[in-house]
Amino acid sequence: MEPNVSEWSIAKDRLVAAIKELGFPEALGEAVARHLGSPKAMGRMISYLENVRPEKEELIVDEMLSIRSEFDAWREKKANREANQRYNELLYFGLEETDDDNGSEWE
Repeated sequence: MEPNVSEWSIAKDRLVAAIKELGFPEALGEAVARHLGSPKAMGRMISYLENVRPEKEELIVDEMLSIRSEFDAWREKKANREANQRYNELLYFGLEETDDDNGSEWE
């Protein structure tokens, strides 16, 4: 098994166990794990479950959506930084020039 698959599987199993320990159905744990998607996000959810010990499914789902939203915002911020860095490099270095004397790379 790949390390990433193993890490994801372990995090998912821990999350499902934490949700079952609180008395909720296993299917809820599976759905939360699938929606969160990453071991780090599942780890945050496990910490929430262990510390807060919510009594309603709605609280678990609300926290899941909150964690997912934060991770999506982080990914978007990272993508925007990379795009901005490339744009700044383009402004600084310009476009690549061709070897042709006429300067047209479309011919």
